[in-house]
Parts: sequence; C-alpha cells; structure tokens
Amino acid sequence: MAGTIAGQDRRKAFMLLSPAYLWLTVAVFLPLSAMAYFSFLSDVPFGGKDWHFTIANYRAFFETGTYATLMWKSLKLGLIVTAVSVVVGFPCAYVLAKVVKGRAREALFLLVILPFWSNSLVRIFSWAIVLRGNGVLDRAVNAVLPWDVKLNLMFSPTAIVIGLVHSYLPYVILTSYLALQAIDDSLIEAARSLGAKRRTILWRLILPLAAPGIIAGAVLIFVPVVGSFMEPRLLGGRLGTYYGTVIEDQFVAVFNWPLGAALSFILLAVVLAILAAASPMLKRAAT
Repeated sequence: MAGTIAGQDRRKAFMLLSPAYLWLTVAVFLPLSAMAYFSFLSDVPFGGKDWHFTIANYRAFFETGTYATLMWKSLKLGLIVTAVSVVVGFPCAYVLAKVVKGRAREALFLLVILPFWSNSLVRIFSWAIVLRGNGVLDRAVNAVLPWDVKLNLMFSPTAIVIGLVHSYLPYVILTSYLALQAIDDSLIEAARSLGAKRRTILWRLILPLAAPGIIAGAVLIFVPVVGSFMEPRLLGGRLGTYYGTVIEDQFVAVFNWPLGAALSFILLAVVLAILAAASPMLKRAAT
C-alpha cells in the first residue's frame, strides 16, 4: 500500500516537473550540445565546405596569448561591475525593505525594475547620449560649475561599467530585498535595546542574515557580465574589446563558428571553476 502511494506521488511529481525539464532540454541542453559539437569541427558543416573533427579550436586559446589576456580583462570587468552593483544595490534594498512603506515603496520598486521594461539597445544608446562629449552629463556639470569641464566619458572603461551596472543592478537589489524582508524587525529592535550601535547591527546582524541574497545577486551579475559584448562594443569603442566581443566576432563577423563555440565553452569552464572554488567560502558566508 505504501509502495503504491509512493509510486503515485512520484508520477505526480514527474508530471508536474516534466514541462520544466522539457523546457530545459529544448532551450538549454540541446543548444549547448550543438555548440559542443561545433567546437570540435574544423569548419561549419554546411555550405559544401570540407570539415573534420579537431581540437585545434581549443588549442588556439592556449597558443594565442591574446585570448587569455582578454579573458582576464573580462573577469576583472565582472568583478568591478559586481562590486559596484553590490555597494550601490544593498543600501537601496535596505531602504525598500526596512525604511520605506506603502505607496512610496511601490513607486521605488517601479523605478528599480524600469530597466527591464526597455530594450537593452535602447538603454545603451541612452547612456551614449548622456556620456558623450557635449552630452547631457557634460552640459549638466558645466551648468553647475563656474569653470568649463570636459567629461566625455564615452568610449572609456568607465562608460562600460556604468552601462553594465545600470543593466544588472536590479538583480542584486531584488535578491537582497527578499533576504532583508525575511529578517524579523524584532531582532534589530532587540539589538538596539541591548545597546548595539548601528554599525555593529549592520556588520554582526543584518549583513550575515542578508548574505544569501547578496551572494545570489552577485552571481547573477558576475556570470553574464563576464561574457557581455553589447555594452563594451557600443560604449567602449576601441577600448571595448573583451572576451565576449571576440566570441561575437567569431560568430557574426568572421563566421568562424567552431572557434567561437570553443571560446564560449572555455569561458563557461572558467566561470564554473571560479564558482566551484568560491563555493566553500560562499556557503560559510550564507550560513
């Protein structure tokens, strides 16, 4: 009897989970399998071209120092954008979770998720208008200051960081907000009644309890930023050459899909290795 009930429960669970697994298979595993197949080819297997299996695409990464340099450059960009997003986003999440109430919170939430309502290209070109020479930011600063200032942040690493932070900042705000909402206000009030200072409450109580949300937001930002290509391409100009832009060039400009697929899988392996190496530390921070 118990075995029959357990079997029925497993069938129900399978029926409920099957749409999700089907979607993962079609949208994730099949494209990854196709990319893995392409990465071991000498050329694209269509258009009447001769091709054969090879590991030369992976060997090119290790034989050409440029790819490793760009990989390190992209990893540094990911760390910078993630750090800036956490520093800016966590206070915003704290204000939303613990300070603002009612309709004001709803209005602020609307401002937080507003970037998701527009196309990424629209956001990038909007920043181009703001950051370019004699642009919105340049004119605003010169209208306030009594002397002439030439900012012209366009086509610089700063412009790339600004564009990426604007695109991915909502992730860390939302995940941190959920973690902060789970903290009982009575714990904070108890700490204050016992004489704890605000800094002590922040470092010893709030940050440890909110660490899972902060870590989740940081991972959600770091992984896509490392492989980003639109913001570096459009906001960085000649300085916007990163690992992601090289992969895009292989698929779009050079039409060397096998090399682009191999470089993509190397990036995936490096990111997974970093996350695996940092996993023990992240688990300690989240417990």
